[in-house]
Amino acid sequence: MPTIVYGFDWPDRFVVGTIGEPGARAFYMQARAGNRVTSVALEKEQSEVLAEKLDELLDELMQVEGNRHSVPAQSPRELIDDDPLDQPVEPEFRAGTMSLGWDPSTAQVVIEAYPLDDANDEPESVELFGDAEHEPSEMLQVRIPVGTARAFAKRTLSVVGAGRPRCPLCGRPLEPVGHICIMPGDDI
Repeated sequence: MPTIVYGFDWPDRFVVGTIGEPGARAFYMQARAGNRVTSVALEKEQSEVLAEKLDELLDELMQVEGNRHSVPAQSPRELIDDDPLDQPVEPEFRAGTMSLGWDPSTAQVVIEAYPLDDANDEPESVELFGDAEHEPSEMLQVRIPVGTARAFAKRTLSVVGAGRPRCPLCGRPLEPVGHICIMPGDDI
């Protein structure tokens, strides 16, 4: 059966956002072109790794000698998007493997997300220039210019960081009712 591709070559909007309160947030990656909106559920850690790898890729592209594409070091102000997710959020699938690449022919970053494999209980991390090993049932493919990619990474890291504050002693998230610090080497 052919793969269902939710493709966005020049989306009007591409963001990571959340629904819910800190400590119980659900993360979504969402692309929109006109009236068409596609959402994919993902984990907080996947969001963070994707944004970090995206920044790394853009930083590497800035260093390429003879690169004729202008890669911004910071998010262009006019591309910053702090709006909430488009409603209603109805995810097509939960992301498992994600890949990140660069298409020099269009000067676009390519982000792909594949469904979580039913045989695998844990989402996989982002693969830089990775490929899915088997034919997936569906996938999200988004192609964005470098300025939009920089703004996407900045927003994503901001969304990830807007969760529960961290304990200054153990680094674990603080619950509203408090917690008991478990330091390395402590017996539980």
